[in-house]
Amino acid sequence: MSTTEKNLSDENEIDALEPEYHFDYTKARANRFAARMARESVIVVLDPDVAEVFKNPETVNNVLRALIATMPMIKE
Repeated sequence: MSTTEKNLSDENEIDALEPEYHFDYTKARANRFAARMARESVIVVLDPDVAEVFKNPETVNNVLRALIATMPMIKE
C-alpha cells in the first residue's frame, strides 16, 4: 500500500504532512510548454469573470491596443 492510500484510508491522517519528502528528480522532464512562450512575453492571470469574455490572447491584445489608442501619451 502506498503512502497516499494509507493516508486516505485513515480519516485522521488525511491532512497530516510527512516530516520530510524525498523527490526523485532523475525522472524530471523539461517544461514542454516553455517553447510556446516567446522570450519577450509577459504572463498575466485574468480573473475568472474577465476570462469568460476573453477566450484567447488575440482578443485581449486587440482590446488593450484599442484602449491604449484612446489614452493620452505621457511624456517623460
